[in-house]
Amino acid sequence: MNSETRQCQNCKSEFVIEPDDFGFYEKIKVPPPTWCPKCRMVRRMNWRNESTLYRRTCDLCGKSIITMYAPDSPFHVYCHECWMSDRWDAKECEREYDWNIPFFLQFRKLLEAVPLVVADMKGTMVNSEYGNYNGNCKNCYMCFSTALCEDALYCSYSEELKQCMDSTRLRNAELCYEAVESEKNYGCTFVERTRESSDSHFLFDCSNASHCFMSANLRNRSYVLKNEQLSAEEYTARMRELDLGSSAAVKKLQSEFAELKKIALCKHAEVKNTSDVTGNNIMNSKHVRCSFDVNDSENINYSFRILKNSRDIYDCHGMVSGELVYEGFGCGFSPRNNLFSFSIDVSRNLQYCAMCRDCSDCFGCIGLKNQRFCIFNKQYSEEEYGSLAAKIREHMMTMPYTDKKDRAYAYGEFFPPELSPFAYNETIAQDYFPLAKNDAERLGYHWKDDEKRTYSITLPIGKIPDNVKDADESITGEVIECAHKGECNERCSTAFKITPQELQLYKKMNTPLPYFCPNCRHFERLRKRNPLKLWHRKCMCLSSEALAKDDGYRNTVPHFHGSAPCPNEFKTSYAPDRPEIVYCESCYQAEVV
Repeated sequence: MNSETRQCQNCKSEFVIEPDDFGFYEKIKVPPPTWCPKCRMVRRMNWRNESTLYRRTCDLCGKSIITMYAPDSPFHVYCHECWMSDRWDAKECEREYDWNIPFFLQFRKLLEAVPLVVADMKGTMVNSEYGNYNGNCKNCYMCFSTALCEDALYCSYSEELKQCMDSTRLRNAELCYEAVESEKNYGCTFVERTRESSDSHFLFDCSNASHCFMSANLRNRSYVLKNEQLSAEEYTARMRELDLGSSAAVKKLQSEFAELKKIALCKHAEVKNTSDVTGNNIMNSKHVRCSFDVNDSENINYSFRILKNSRDIYDCHGMVSGELVYEGFGCGFSPRNNLFSFSIDVSRNLQYCAMCRDCSDCFGCIGLKNQRFCIFNKQYSEEEYGSLAAKIREHMMTMPYTDKKDRAYAYGEFFPPELSPFAYNETIAQDYFPLAKNDAERLGYHWKDDEKRTYSITLPIGKIPDNVKDADESITGEVIECAHKGECNERCSTAFKITPQELQLYKKMNTPLPYFCPNCRHFERLRKRNPLKLWHRKCMCLSSEALAKDDGYRNTVPHFHGSAPCPNEFKTSYAPDRPEIVYCESCYQAEVV
């Protein structure tokens, strides 16, 4: 079968379906997509609210809960204990399939009838109710999409953390602050793409660095300050001159760090121990196409955050050890042959299901536990299930749902964004593909206007202690003004508090108190990550001896292409208009070893 170029039903741009893609769709018996990969990703993200939290009461026991569902939404929400208990049964909400109504409208009605769990938490969670999409965490606060973390605060897309704060995509780390796309670090602050390092600050793309400061592209180095090698004594003396606990001092260092990154070398993609991959942040994997944050997996396409022994995955977000899964998010642990489903755990052979656990062979079900052969939460025999599911698939083709923008959703499409429980700016779609309100509504997405906040600010920005050593425990009782004051597009909360646990870590790591609310800090870290998009580019290395740019990096060793510009081309998540110096694998490895 040959590749085919088709027009996206949503954005009208052209996209290519490759022969391998057709083979996968045939294997799982679904029609090819009508939306391009980017639009499919945004569509899924419209259904995933990770970090917009609300306080309301459990609709079963009445206790106060923290949840991703707004109090004025039409959904019934149970706390985790009630939802997991035997005090209710999702099959009580069962219904017959209505052949006069499109499938997706019936699913939305069922979604409003079945009690929903307060947040998507998996495994054992201890004292970590302020968060979402987490698993096996203890004493964590305002963490999202994390696993196996303890005493972590304001972290996202991270695993195996201990006493870490304000970090994104950090793995296996302890006592780290403001770390982005880094792993196996101890006692590091303000580091990006830094691995196996300790007691270091303001590092970019460093590995096995110890006691290093304001440097880039280091490998196996100690006592380096501003890329200058020093003795241990010299380094210690120079570091004593710095006051890393001062907000004013750190602000200047952040500006210097931004300039340093402009002249550092960047590899076209962060990949390690891989073969046949395109995307970014891919490790120990093979046959990966247009995907991001993939570890220890194979045959992954158009996906994001796929972990540990997953294979044959298309268009998914968030999974561990999955196989044959298509168009889903929050797919959980060990999913098998699940299609168009979300917030699933340890289930197989599901289609268009949500929040089901330990289930198999279900279609259009919500909130079931340990069930088989159900459709819209109603029990059938195995024979009845197979026959009815086939008829529903056919009905979805002959009576598709059509949204307000005349986009048709037949069998093979993920859920329509306009039926999502969340507004665009409540979801991670706004994180990775930010829009202004007018643009979001023009594209057919819901928008939630900010609620009027009447916080009584007790500590204005100008009154925050400049140095963390001058902050005493009384600051944990203050309502602190966010420096953005709500005048940004980042879900600014306008004010925030510092918890006792947080203050203790600031002092322990000698890092200044924040001036921005957690949401604004989260968006600032996201800007340090490359987008979930690829461009075709050429290596920027001009010759073995020339500068990469007039004000850029000068090569230090001969390269394979001699005095001619490097001929290598690649797909990269660095847009062509970005300021970084982007090298191919060969030129990068020649310089950074």
